[in-house]
Amino acid sequence: MGYKLDELNRNGLPSLVGGLTDKRDWLAKRERIRREWLRMTGEAPPAVPVRYEIVAEAEEAAYRRLHIRYDTVMGDAVPAYLLIPRKALETPGLRLPGVLALHPTANAGKDDIALPSGRDNRRYALELAERGYVVLAPDVITAGERKLEGHDYYHTAPFDERHPEWSAVGKMLADHSQGVDLLCSLPFVDERRIGAVGHSLGGYNAYFLAGMERRIAAVVSSCGLCTFYGDADPNRWGRRPWFSHLPRITGELERGEVPFDFHEIAALAAPTPFFCWIAQQDRYFPHWREIGEAAEELHRLYEFLGCADRFSMLIGNADHDFPGEIRALAYAFLDRWLGPDVTATT
Repeated sequence: MGYKLDELNRNGLPSLVGGLTDKRDWLAKRERIRREWLRMTGEAPPAVPVRYEIVAEAEEAAYRRLHIRYDTVMGDAVPAYLLIPRKALETPGLRLPGVLALHPTANAGKDDIALPSGRDNRRYALELAERGYVVLAPDVITAGERKLEGHDYYHTAPFDERHPEWSAVGKMLADHSQGVDLLCSLPFVDERRIGAVGHSLGGYNAYFLAGMERRIAAVVSSCGLCTFYGDADPNRWGRRPWFSHLPRITGELERGEVPFDFHEIAALAAPTPFFCWIAQQDRYFPHWREIGEAAEELHRLYEFLGCADRFSMLIGNADHDFPGEIRALAYAFLDRWLGPDVTATT
């Protein structure tokens, strides 16, 4: 694998299904992509047993909100909100679908999506709990309660120095996988119906997780799909003065190369049902035409695998946002694939 960046920009995205004759060919290609992805993210340590503590709790009209801390790898703990619909608390034996809700780049972290004080068009964790999902909304490293003392939010240099063999993306994947473990352990969650949803940082974290974690049964990515192809700032993924996603990418770029493009990483999620929203006025990922081509390639892969109905792509004239009408469609998509024990109240 791997591409010369100038050739990629000149020739366009590599086909996901070109040269494949059957699903076995795809599985072999998928494994090659997965190995290259792990070379960039770094391998995570083995998972730790599920354990969490309740820090505080609050009652809302439709759900109970637990402020928790759950154990994760490297002796770390993840602050999170666990939102439990009231019907799960009041109906013994009821098992509801669960969702890992992943926040965008906001200093408030999980508060942005799980509290009434969160920004407009960002409170999707809260809205999904009102809709009938058990929702886990964690802070990622350097955000919310995980801000490093003496450093700004989203400043990963101390982590990178301690773990040169790893990456912020690898750490987030490990923490989120531990979150899936937690959801699956809850007696009121159906472990066969776990979803992941996010916007921006949370949007690509959602499909990163779905690609590595087969227990994710549906994924929603808002303004999260991006490509090296057509990107004026490909080192957004490499080593930077603030949040360095995949530090090893910088060395590749200095040689004029990239190890993959991100439609291949998103393809690791197939055949998991996948909802993808792309905004044409996105100021962070402005190359929407190239990103749209990536989504078209993903659709071709889902067609090749015989499940075209599992991939839904929307492109619209909006900013880097998760508008109400798009969230409504995304929630209906989750209802379709994770239902039926959800009730639309939004």
